[in-house]
Amino acid sequence: MERISILAPTALLAAAFVGCLAFYTVLHARGRVRGLGSYKSNDVLGPFWGGFMVWLLRPVERALTAARVTPTQVTVLSLVLCVLAAIAIGSEYLATGAWLFIAGGMLDILDGRLARATSQESPAGALFDSIADRWSELAIFTGLAWYLRDGGVWLLAAILACGGSFMVSYTRARSEAVGLELRGGAMQRAERIVLISVGALVAAWFAADDGTAVHAHDVLGLALAVCGVLSCVTAIGRWSAAHRALMRAAEAPKPIEPATTVAKKSALAKKRDANHHGLGPVH
Repeated sequence: MERISILAPTALLAAAFVGCLAFYTVLHARGRVRGLGSYKSNDVLGPFWGGFMVWLLRPVERALTAARVTPTQVTVLSLVLCVLAAIAIGSEYLATGAWLFIAGGMLDILDGRLARATSQESPAGALFDSIADRWSELAIFTGLAWYLRDGGVWLLAAILACGGSFMVSYTRARSEAVGLELRGGAMQRAERIVLISVGALVAAWFAADDGTAVHAHDVLGLALAVCGVLSCVTAIGRWSAAHRALMRAAEAPKPIEPATTVAKKSALAKKRDANHHGLGPVH
């Protein structure tokens, strides 16, 4: 019965997902998918899948807009769901934790779109969302590490996945601080959510029967090992790309300034130096 309780909602949601995907594919082929606005895509989940997820969540987005729910409230709810997911996984309720994590990931897509739809985009909101995402990931990896605390090498896989995931985000943030935009890589946040959620659901299937429960740690640990390795590859790839871009910029020939501009800068520098030493204006 435990396996049926795990499989039933998964099968129903999977069937609904496949049905929506087939309907979206037909609409997309006929060029009838409109009004999605801008949305993010990446190397693994390309524009087609990015558009599909936005189309799938658009009714929820409209309902939240009509209810005047703020983007910050959606971000907070996403964080709460991820924390609850971590508690559920740490307490060995893997299927419950996986679905809570999926719901939190969906809301993480919606908060930014809601901000744009309601003209509430702001640096404060972007900062709040980014930091909330990191707390969400810290929570979920803590729950996973607690579940695998007796799993030997798989605990190291959880630590690797956590460190790699944070370095992906940190490398992008530091690159943006120096004027670079890095979005590439095989293991970004969306892929991490998918991989960890699927791994937790499959592990829950094994854990539901005493005869196969011993393999639950291996399944989830393997998913985290893949997540960790690919996250590190993504982070190192971004690091390398940013370094090369900055080195090219440093080596690029600088334009020669006109003599008049150089003279003006020199005069201004002398004036500032004189004022600094209390000499007054220099004529």
